[in-house]
Amino acid sequence: MKPGQKLWTREELLLAITLYTELTFGQLHQRNPKIIALAQLLGRTPDAVSYKLNNFASIDPDLPRKGMSNVSNLDRQVWAEFFADWNQASYESAQVLAQKQHVELADTLTEADDALPALPPGTVKNQLVKVRVNQRFFRKAVLAAYNNTCCVTGLQQPGLLIAGHIRPWSEDEANRTNPRNGLALNGLHDKAFATGLFTIRPADYVIEVAPALQKPRPDAQPVADLLLRYHGQPLRLPAKPRFLPDPAFLAWHRAKWLTA
Repeated sequence: MKPGQKLWTREELLLAITLYTELTFGQLHQRNPKIIALAQLLGRTPDAVSYKLNNFASIDPDLPRKGMSNVSNLDRQVWAEFFADWNQASYESAQVLAQKQHVELADTLTEADDALPALPPGTVKNQLVKVRVNQRFFRKAVLAAYNNTCCVTGLQQPGLLIAGHIRPWSEDEANRTNPRNGLALNGLHDKAFATGLFTIRPADYVIEVAPALQKPRPDAQPVADLLLRYHGQPLRLPAKPRFLPDPAFLAWHRAKWLTA
């Protein structure tokens, strides 16, 4: 370690990994406003934060292009903890961030976060805050992976996009915040996917529209315009390809709806 440098703590690494999930490889530079903001919060230089994020890139198994190589044992340990338990790690990271900002965690939530019922006081409030915090992490990570682009239509309007789950939130607690259980979709196609109107072939990420929609129907033209035109087309995948949809999750979805 160079003179004047200070060791990274576990809490700081949690914040750095969280930011890493929200950025693409080309954004890991010291001029990035998000990196500058985290550096100021941690009392570090933007260059130091950028260097740490590039170290994470060097151990990211999803990246074909590698970053730096000066990775500490603690880096690897916290990285492994984060990716082993998305739910707890993303929530703990949000708690650390709120503490460093000297605010209540609930006060960091905004109207832009995924809508949930009004937060009542007490234990229920704490549970709902955790759910909303985890949803926010999931949304940021998934939309960043797809560069704020609908993976079916190519629509690039973040306000119209949803970070949809492949295996539903209610059915797979362990993967609620796993970005590989997510797809960036516009609202209509998110609903269509959730109800099995189309699925995705896990072997090659090709879109398959439900057989029932391929039969003659009175609304044939709208169905063709909105869904059938994408049948047999490849999914627009994350650019890097970090957080590719997990084939096991896609296989689960396909089996559920094609045999329903």
